[in-house]
Parts: sequence; structure tokens; C-alpha cells
Amino acid sequence: MKHQLLFAASLAAVSLAGCNKQADPATETATTAAASEPVTEAATTPAESPGQAFANVAAASDTFEIETSKLAATKAEAAKVKTFAEQMIKAHTDSTAKLKAAASEATPAITPMPVLTAAQQATLDELRGKSGAEFDRAYIAAQVTAHQATLDALKGYSAGGDVPSLKAFATELVPIVTAHLNMAKAL
Repeated sequence: MKHQLLFAASLAAVSLAGCNKQADPATETATTAAASEPVTEAATTPAESPGQAFANVAAASDTFEIETSKLAATKAEAAKVKTFAEQMIKAHTDSTAKLKAAASEATPAITPMPVLTAAQQATLDELRGKSGAEFDRAYIAAQVTAHQATLDALKGYSAGGDVPSLKAFATELVPIVTAHLNMAKAL
């Protein structure tokens, strides 16, 4: 029970990543979007196993990092922000591959669903409307918030997860995400 509460708290933290505000349940319904547009819906449903829920949170985190970092390629002003964004695209693309491999080892296999939370989608939409120094400030703040929430979720699942391959994935990523968080804070 303690581990479930820890995971639920971590999941809630990730759900609020990006803008530190509570999501409006009315905006958490699924929406259909173009292939380049992430779909937004609630991070979990009551029928999901803890392993599936964690895989979905991790996948959404990677998607959020990749999509916001792609925006930095054209909207960021500072070279260090663009360099950081390039590193995040590579690192989170690698993380997605590792997550898929770990999820496929589960019994039964888990398919991570990279569905952004309403808060993540709102932050992504907000970043789309900014450029230059204003974008840089908002992007950096979003990166710090998102990496902290992801780190909390990884630590929670690493300590009390129910799928060994996903626990190993979470444990492996803790130092990587810690480094990303520290890099974002230093920008």
C-alpha cells in the first residue's frame, strides 16, 4: 500500500509537470490530432496496472521533452538553450527506446502510450506562442519542472514498482534525469 501511495504521488507530480497547476478534468479527455501533435488525455485510467501507468507516464515525459525541445530549435535565442534542447531530443529518444524494450519484457507485455497530460499539452501550446528570450525563460522553467516531476516518478517506481524490467529502467534513468535536471537549472 505504501508503494502504491508513493507511485500515485509521483504520478500526480508528473501529471502536473510543465506548469505547476491542477489539470482541469474537462480538458483531460482524449483528442485526436495530427501525427506530429501529441494526444492529450488523462495519464491513467482505473483499469491500468501500476506498470502500465508508469510506462505511460514515462512515455509522455519523453514525448513532452522531445516536442518542447524541437520547438527550441527555431524559437530559442540563446545558443546554450538550443544546445541543451538538442541533447534532450537525443537523450529522450534513447530513453523511449529503452522504455519500449523494458515494457516488452513485462509479462504480459506493456505498450507505453505517449499521451500528454492536459498540463503538459498546455505548456507545449504556451511555448508555441513564444520566441526569443521569452521562449528561453519559459522553456527552461518547463524543463526544470518536467525533469523534477520525472525524477520523482522514476524514484517512486524504482523503489516500489511491480514490473522488474520497468523497475530496472527507472533505476537506470535516475542518474541521467538527475543530470538533466541539474543542466536545466544551470541554464
